[in-house]
This record gives sequence, C-alpha cells and structure tokens, in this order.
Amino acid sequence: MTIPTARDITVSERIVILPLGSWEQHGPHLPLHTDTVIVDAVVDAALRDTTLSATSFLRAPTLPITASDEHEGFAGGLSSGTEALVATVVAIARSASWARGVCIVNGHGGNIPALAKISSALEYENIPAHIWSLPSYSGGDMHAGHTETSLLLHIAPELVRQDLIEVGATQISADDMDLMKVSGVKAVSPNGVLGDPRQAHPDHGREVLALYTSSLVRALQTCITRWSTPASQ
Repeated sequence: MTIPTARDITVSERIVILPLGSWEQHGPHLPLHTDTVIVDAVVDAALRDTTLSATSFLRAPTLPITASDEHEGFAGGLSSGTEALVATVVAIARSASWARGVCIVNGHGGNIPALAKISSALEYENIPAHIWSLPSYSGGDMHAGHTETSLLLHIAPELVRQDLIEVGATQISADDMDLMKVSGVKAVSPNGVLGDPRQAHPDHGREVLALYTSSLVRALQTCITRWSTPASQ
C-alpha cells in the first residue's frame, strides 16, 4: 500500500491496521525482529486478498518493540513492558478518532496480557477496536521452533542461520509455563528455543502463512461489516 497524505483520508472511511511485532531473542538461528517479519508478511498478504478492498484500510507502521520481559537474560532484546505497551496502544487508538475503527494485529505471544488490558480500556472509552493474534494450530510450537523457522524459511530465508539451528525445550509442562511467567524463558530453555526447528521447511511456512492470512482476512471482513461507513448507514 502507498502511504496517503492527510487530504487522501476521508473521516470515518478507513479502518486502521496497527501491527505489533517484537524485538527479542529467537534462539541462535533467527533474528531479533522475527515476530515483526512474520506479522508484516501476514498483514501484507491479507491486504492483497481480492475479497478485501485495500482502500478501506490504513496500515499503520508496525510497533517493533513491545512487551518482551519474559526474554530477559538474553542479549540483544528490547522491551516496552506491559504497562507502557498498554498506554501506547490505547493512546494510538484514541488518536485515530477520524477512523472507522482500529484493528490491532498482534504477532507476539508476550503481548497477550497487555492486549487484555487494552481491550478493556478501549471498550470503556467506546473506541471501536478489534484485536487479532496469530492463531494456534495442531502441531505448532511456541517460540523459535518448527513454526517460526518454517515461516522465515518461506518469507525471508536469507535471515535464517541454518548452520546454527538446534533443538530447544520440546516438552513444556504447566509447571514450565508457570516458571516462565516468573523467571522467563531462559529458566526453561537455555538456548531460548521452545520447540524443535531442525525439520523446519519453507513449504510448511507457506502453509502456516496461508492459515494466518485467511484468519486475518476474516477478522478484517468482520471489521468492515461491524463498522459501516456513513454512506452505507
């Protein structure tokens, strides 16, 4: 999508898409901005879908640093923390008073606690908003494993250090989840990988991207239906 000028925007005409990425460790083989690469690819693919009118949307810049405190202890990561992310996203949505609504497209699992607070705040302020996150699927893993490595092998294979791929923690129990909430990912997986990326393949990445894209397209179609323009009311 080309970036419009202010004069190109008609009040209550467009829906803002606000993607959320992250800047955090993704094991020894994937880059720090992995979540941003993935969520950008999903948004771009959704906006190319022929069932949507791209002119119904304004794609905001992706927020590249979000709530990643759970990756503390690994070099390179940056985090806004949950409360700062909540304040930022609510303020951005509030500032989009000219829009039909805001669709927040989340590409990072660590943002889920913030998204619950964001949803509550936007509902309280009567700001039209919808929150979508990457859906789970049978056989998918959590972090820097088969799923994300396959996605990057499809989307941007030049970013994958295939010579450094190694297995991480593959059996994540409820106790492990509780431990990660308190002590972070490193307490469960010293290399930062939650899954097994060794058999990752671009064909699987293509399939997962298609799954994510179709899910987001449905969400955007729902937003169009829910937030009608003045001309259609």
